[in-house]
Amino acid sequence: MQLALIQRVVGILLVLFSSALLPPVAISLWYGDEAHVAFVGAYFFSLLCGLLLWLPVMKVQAELRIRDGFLVVVLFWTVLATVGAVPFLFSEFPEMSVTDAFFESMSGLTTTGATVIVGIDGIPESLRFYRQMLQWLGGMGIIVLAVAVMPMLGIGGMQLFRAETPGPIKDNKLTPRITETAKALWYIYLGLTILCAVAYWAAGMSPFDAVSHSFSTVAIGGFSTHDQSMGYFEQPAVHIVAMVFMLLAGMNFALHFLTIRSGNIRHYLRDTEVRVYLGLILVIGVLCLLVLMSFRSYPDLGSLVRHGLFQVISIGTTTGFTTSGFAWWPVFLPVLLVLLACVGGCAGSTAGGMKVIRAVLLYKQGHREFQRLVHPHALMSVKISGRPVQKDIIDAVWAFFSVYTACYLMLSLAVTATGLDLVSAFSAVASCINNLGPGLGEVAENYAAVSDAGKWLLAATMLLGRLELFTLLVLFTPTFWRG
Repeated sequence: MQLALIQRVVGILLVLFSSALLPPVAISLWYGDEAHVAFVGAYFFSLLCGLLLWLPVMKVQAELRIRDGFLVVVLFWTVLATVGAVPFLFSEFPEMSVTDAFFESMSGLTTTGATVIVGIDGIPESLRFYRQMLQWLGGMGIIVLAVAVMPMLGIGGMQLFRAETPGPIKDNKLTPRITETAKALWYIYLGLTILCAVAYWAAGMSPFDAVSHSFSTVAIGGFSTHDQSMGYFEQPAVHIVAMVFMLLAGMNFALHFLTIRSGNIRHYLRDTEVRVYLGLILVIGVLCLLVLMSFRSYPDLGSLVRHGLFQVISIGTTTGFTTSGFAWWPVFLPVLLVLLACVGGCAGSTAGGMKVIRAVLLYKQGHREFQRLVHPHALMSVKISGRPVQKDIIDAVWAFFSVYTACYLMLSLAVTATGLDLVSAFSAVASCINNLGPGLGEVAENYAAVSDAGKWLLAATMLLGRLELFTLLVLFTPTFWRG
């Protein structure tokens, strides 16, 4: 383990993150609130911590190994969430404990969208903007941004990219060089954000709300600048814009890259994962609309279709925006949407959940086992888009599903032990491990009622889900630290 090199990398990344604390200062000065004092203090704190880590080892030159990459990713997300909590602690309103500040910061960076703040409309604009910006930085992964600039600093980034990039197939690259891959991802990410902000503004949002919500929409985050979330905006056009960009952000960014480069949308149509992703949302959406219609849950057909589809897309992509909420929906619908979030979006997207491609592989593997019962000697392979899938990938998907299920059950029981009722605890863990945000019961609107112990457990669950289990859990194995 190259501890000096790891220290150098984390120090550099902290220095880079400190610059992200400057835009809220400008927002604070523009709107005339007092929160700029908190952000200035947080900026110097982050900068000082980064320099103290970097200066003693600034001359260390080496290539990161895979084990080093895993440790850097986990350390950086933990350290970044800690530093990101400082503005919440320094701010006079709302007054937040260390636990609440860390929870809010971790929720933002992991794009979970679970909040402990009650009365969002009343907090300073700069703090509201900061919450949204945290999600935007975490959405594609600030590690990918670091990969784009690390070669200039003499640090190789492939190990970090493998540890951070979501999805079951880690080594795919859009371009021959890892630096160009990271840049391509960020160009697409930035382009979608700008388009989303312009569309929100054209639909009726103020410039502040348009930019802020574009951050959390493209990041699949779910934070809002208002307590009512998207329900604050009465314009149907705003909800339509949100649905379109949530669907786009939930798709594999590699497909966006290939489509833009070739000018051919057939890449979407040919992709098995995208077809299943859109089909699943469509089927669940129609089912929800039929149930809501039978129970007369909304006053008119237009409201029913708009709110119903919005909630299905928001929860299905693990964004977590709400218009009228879904926890009060009749019969099995709330649980159905939480289960839909467990599948989540596509691999290589900003969405959470297990990812659609894993669900597809699990289904195909199960279907193959049924066929083997009838034809025990037949040689059958699992195929995606007509191409056989390697056995080690199938094994990795089954391992992921097993660990995912075990972690969910154990964490749910642990959160229940902190005092939450079963429905609230199990939905809170499902929401956090899938980076969704809203749950059921006491956590349907916010997490203020959760105990401090429960909040720390759920914060760890967010990180576990954001790093897709193995990146974090491998650090707790003896094998990782040997040699």
